[in-house]
Amino acid sequence: MKYIDEFRDGEVAQSIAGKIAHSAQGDRRYSFMEFCGGHTHAISRYGLSDLLPENVRMVHGPGCPVCVLPIGRVDMAINLALQQDVILCTYGDTLRVPASNGLSLMKAKARGGDIRMVYSTLDALRIARENPQRQVVFFAIGFETTTPPTALAIQQAQLEQLSNFSVLCCHVLTPAAISQILESPEVRQWGTVPIDGFIGPAHVSTVIGSQPYEFFAEEYRKPVVIAGFEPLDVMQAILMLVRQVNEGRAEVENEFSRAVTREGNLKAQDRVAEVFELRREFEWRGLGIVPYSALRIREKCAAFDAEQRFHLEYQSVPDNKACECGAILRGVKRPQDCRIFGTVCTPENPIGSCMVSSEGACAAHYSYGRYKDMN
Repeated sequence: MKYIDEFRDGEVAQSIAGKIAHSAQGDRRYSFMEFCGGHTHAISRYGLSDLLPENVRMVHGPGCPVCVLPIGRVDMAINLALQQDVILCTYGDTLRVPASNGLSLMKAKARGGDIRMVYSTLDALRIARENPQRQVVFFAIGFETTTPPTALAIQQAQLEQLSNFSVLCCHVLTPAAISQILESPEVRQWGTVPIDGFIGPAHVSTVIGSQPYEFFAEEYRKPVVIAGFEPLDVMQAILMLVRQVNEGRAEVENEFSRAVTREGNLKAQDRVAEVFELRREFEWRGLGIVPYSALRIREKCAAFDAEQRFHLEYQSVPDNKACECGAILRGVKRPQDCRIFGTVCTPENPIGSCMVSSEGACAAHYSYGRYKDMN
């Protein structure tokens, strides 16, 4: 298969669904977490849950980088724009993440902050070159997928001696979040969130490879199948997980072999290692403080670290009490379990981060499955 449409063939999807139904044993239940928000989006968009037997259940995970961004980090970016008079550059979805005092970056822009949406780190570098008299900060978020471009931007700024460019680094790491989920009381102690296996992320795995997930298969006995984002990718991954569970296997399998290798992109990994190092701890929305789960800029590149340049201090801020984003990101609740889902909280007026990005569980359910799921 070479073209996207071939991965969206309805007849093939029905065929795989039949194999899943045939393979799923009637006397047991299967519960798989799709970690990545791209998979959550695909499941909702293409109605894949409707193709699964009743005893095969999908659980949403914390795989949306916008969704797991804590309020305190957005507050830091807003402070830079409104109090430090910088030009703040960031990706589009980040602009609408709710922060403290009813603000978001979009609302801070309306208050006069010079906040600009960019499509790549190259845009942020260009803005810095064009405004040598202004400080330009790139608000960098995302998993391992978006980390290499940030590393390259810092190296390029260092090469050009762009003294007015810096990065507010909020890059987080996928394996640490999976460990946090598996060690959570809901999974490990109480069993209220049963997880029989994971659909591993696609884009992240093109960078880090499949090898990091072997730990979860070996230590936790949880199978992992790395899958692409198309509906047939996801359906095939579910079939592979069901078969692993039936056979008592816990292995890492790569359904997305057309893009993912065991080693990953070594050049990208080297660039990241040159610029970044592990933080001792980092707060995730929904998961709390997760040790060694994020990156910070190395001392040799400290001149381009906005946290150091502007003496920023992180302060944790609790989520809106009415919002269930935290529980949804942990797989404890579904979007429709939140009392403000689809009423007060909508994509046009997001109260929680899960309703902001198209990869967020709440936004995906609202757009593609809200009325069916709530009946």
